[in-house]
Amino acid sequence: MKDEKKAPKLRFKGFTDDWEQCKLGDVCEEVSGNNGNVKGLPILTISAANGWMNQKDRFSQVIAGNELKKYTLLEKGHLAYNHGNSKLAKYGTVFVQNLYDQALVPRVYHSFKMKVENNPYYVEYYFAAKKLDRELARLVTSGARMDGLLNINKKDFFKIKFEVPTPVEQSLISTILQKLDQTITLHEEKKRQLEHLKSALLQKMFADKSEYPAIRFEGFSAEWEQRKLGDVCEPITDSIDTQKYPNEVFAEYSMPAFDASMKPDIVLGSSMNSVRKIITRPCLLVNKLNVRKKRIWYVKKPNKNAVCSAEFIPLHSDTVDLTFLNQVAKSETFTRYLENHSSGSSNSQKRITPRSLMLSKLHIPTIEEQKLIGKIFEYLDHTITLHDQKLSFLKRLKQTLLQKMFI
Repeated sequence: MKDEKKAPKLRFKGFTDDWEQCKLGDVCEEVSGNNGNVKGLPILTISAANGWMNQKDRFSQVIAGNELKKYTLLEKGHLAYNHGNSKLAKYGTVFVQNLYDQALVPRVYHSFKMKVENNPYYVEYYFAAKKLDRELARLVTSGARMDGLLNINKKDFFKIKFEVPTPVEQSLISTILQKLDQTITLHEEKKRQLEHLKSALLQKMFADKSEYPAIRFEGFSAEWEQRKLGDVCEPITDSIDTQKYPNEVFAEYSMPAFDASMKPDIVLGSSMNSVRKIITRPCLLVNKLNVRKKRIWYVKKPNKNAVCSAEFIPLHSDTVDLTFLNQVAKSETFTRYLENHSSGSSNSQKRITPRSLMLSKLHIPTIEEQKLIGKIFEYLDHTITLHDQKLSFLKRLKQTLLQKMFI
C-alpha cells in the first residue's frame, strides 16, 4: 500500500478513514490455466449490457466446440475482465461470476479472484463507475485488434491503481449497489411481462376475419362490424397561422415532442414556421411519416392553445371510443395497411395521406365493449409507463452513486 490517501464525496455514516491507493494486484490474484478437461460445465461469455450470459443464449449456439482447453475454470465469486471494446464500455467490463458454482470462460479474458476479506463486487462496481477508464486508456498499446479486443496485457492490468476502503466499507458499498441492481432487474422483468401480456391481448381481444375476437368480456357475444375509419371518425381541419400571433404561447404536439416525452412543447407562435391544426377536443393523432414507428398520440385532454404539427393527422369521433381506437391504430394489422398505402421517394420519407387513412378498415364492437377493451389497455399502458419511469429513476440513481461513492 502507498501513503497517498483520499475519501469519496458520498459515504456511509460512521466511516471517516481515508481510502488508500493500491494496485489491483495487491487485493486480487490471477486465475489462470486450462480447465483440467472438466466436461459438462456451462460455458459463459460477457456482454457489456447484460453481464455473464450462456454462450447458447447470446449466440444461439455453443461456439466453444471442442476447444475447451482454451477456456478457464471460473468459480462463483471470481471475476473476469473482458477487454473488448464496445459502445457501452469503451475500455471493457468486469463482472463477478455469480451464476454457477463453476463455469468455463474464455481464456482470453483476464480472470482473477479477490484476496481474503476484499469484496469482489466492489471491484466490479469500481470498473462500472468508469473511474479507471483513463488508467485503462493509458495501458492500451494500440487500437482494438481484429477480434475487437484491446491490447491490455495481464501484467499491466494487475498494475492498475485504484482507491480501496476497509473491507467493511467495501461490503456496504457493494451491498447497496447490488440491491439497486436487483430492484432494477425486478422492474425490468415486470415491465417485460406486462408488455408480453399486452402483446398477447392485442392478438386475442380484437376481431379477425371471422368478425369475432378469440377472447372477450363476459356478456358480449355480438359479431363485430367492419367499418371504414372515415365512417366513424373525422379529421380535424381547423388551422391557425401561428406567425400571426408571435407572442402567443401555444402547446405544440409534434413528433419531436412525442419522441422526447409524449408531452407537448410550450412554445411561442413565432417559433413555428408553418400552419398548425387547432386541437380543442379529445383526438387521436396519427403520424403520416414513417408509420412503422407507430407515433400514435391519444390526446385525452388538450392543453390550452393546443396545436399539432402537419406531420400528424388529428382524428375526432363521437361514435367510437378513442381509447379503443388508440389500440387499434397501434396494431400490426393497422400499421401494415398504413405501410402498404404510404407513398414517397424512400422508406424513411414515405407518408400516408389523409384520404388513404380514412379508407382503412377496422372491426368495431358495441361502444360498451369498446370502452371495456380500451380501459384494460389504458391500465396496462399506465402500469408499463410507471415501471419505465421507475426504471429511469433507479438507473439515474445508480449512476449518481457510482460517481459519488468511488474516488
